[in-house]
Amino acid sequence: MVNYIQIRHTTVTHSYLFFSLAEQTMEGLIKGLIDVALGHDNKDDEESSPQARDERSRSSWAQVVSGEPDEGEEGSDRTHGYTQNQWNRQGKNELGSQDWEVAGSRPSKQPGKASHEGYIKVGDIEQHGYEQNRWNREENEVEKKDEWKTVGEKPRRKPHKIQMDQWHGYKRAPTEQEYSDEVENGSYLEPAEEELADLSQACNKLWELDLNRLVPGKDYEIDCGEGKKVFQREDMAQGSLFNWVNEDIFRKPSFSRFCSLLDNYNPDEGCKEVVSSGERQEQAAFIEEISRTAPIKYLHKYLSSKGIISENHQDFKTMMTSLWFDLYGRGGTSGSSSAFEHVFVGEIKQRGEQEVSGFHNWLQFYLEEAKGRVDYQGYIFPRRRGQIPDSETQLLTIQFEWNGVLKSVSSTLIGVSPEFEIALYTLCFYMGGEDNPIQLGPYLVNIKCYHLGDRIGSAFPIAEC
Repeated sequence: MVNYIQIRHTTVTHSYLFFSLAEQTMEGLIKGLIDVALGHDNKDDEESSPQARDERSRSSWAQVVSGEPDEGEEGSDRTHGYTQNQWNRQGKNELGSQDWEVAGSRPSKQPGKASHEGYIKVGDIEQHGYEQNRWNREENEVEKKDEWKTVGEKPRRKPHKIQMDQWHGYKRAPTEQEYSDEVENGSYLEPAEEELADLSQACNKLWELDLNRLVPGKDYEIDCGEGKKVFQREDMAQGSLFNWVNEDIFRKPSFSRFCSLLDNYNPDEGCKEVVSSGERQEQAAFIEEISRTAPIKYLHKYLSSKGIISENHQDFKTMMTSLWFDLYGRGGTSGSSSAFEHVFVGEIKQRGEQEVSGFHNWLQFYLEEAKGRVDYQGYIFPRRRGQIPDSETQLLTIQFEWNGVLKSVSSTLIGVSPEFEIALYTLCFYMGGEDNPIQLGPYLVNIKCYHLGDRIGSAFPIAEC
């Protein structure tokens, strides 16, 4: 009986020793793997005690997994290869332009929060001993984003280059300006009998003469987003209307001179405008430039054929400058507006609820959108089904906010030249009425034209289909 008990005890003892040795061996194996994964070499191990080495391995692993530094451990930020100052510098430069992830968790989407603590940069995973398979599993649990951004915030468009160096020179006297060569006169600039008898055909001829009109996909690209009704206030556009515009177009003389005029105005409707002598020179230089183009030459010949203006070129340019730039009263204040400011630049009504009025030019829209002052909110559904706009569309009805003020519905011709729009609205002002249904290339358009005495109160296109 005694022998049996001793044998039994010996067997249990040996089993216990076996499992103890196995457990220690397994623990040693795990520790060894962890040390290798964390980049600890033999030299470091020899310089530290086994207990300290085990503790360091456990704390570093916990730090990587949890994303939290060890409490009281000096230089804990160096575990990730960054000092705190490096985090601050790199966070400012990289956060928002590259993906950052908290290991084993989803990224925070709370607006305004951008803490770097516990974050691991994608691509540095090998430094922390993660196996690729594990990272792939964790990555699948995280939403893939191109960059961090506030919830509901539209992606910011990239800065664009515009050649503005020459703009200040447009304020010099006309005798000091350098202008483009005039287009050659020819029969194609003479209004035909059917054009003189039909405003629509005359306007369509202007469309054909717009040699500076841009080509969608070649000179610019737009993204119409989603459609909406006029009364709807939801933002139906994920990004900007303009994806890009070829910067070379701002070297075109009429485009460049037009853009130089856009910052001459106060957008508040009731604010009295003060026009400097330099701005007057800018206006004269713009009219001189566009008078050398085919659409304006055709306009002059058309109006002189109708007896509205003399054939004298200087008289014609004086009339055009006065028509578009002379100030008049709007919003109860004299000298607070002009045809050019209202139609092309835009104004904000200050009486009652604020509202954007005018602002029908695509170049102004593009520049203000690039500055972050315009928020495109989608196109307005066409009256007829099946006429959904796309990136090729050059007549667009849209909704947007300008400086935080809503423009519930606005129509604009995309990609046309400044000389074309000036000629089109001038022709409709003198030869048409308030409603002017016309054909412009593939588009059926109604040019709305409002008179304020002998001035243009407003002019803009409305899509007829």
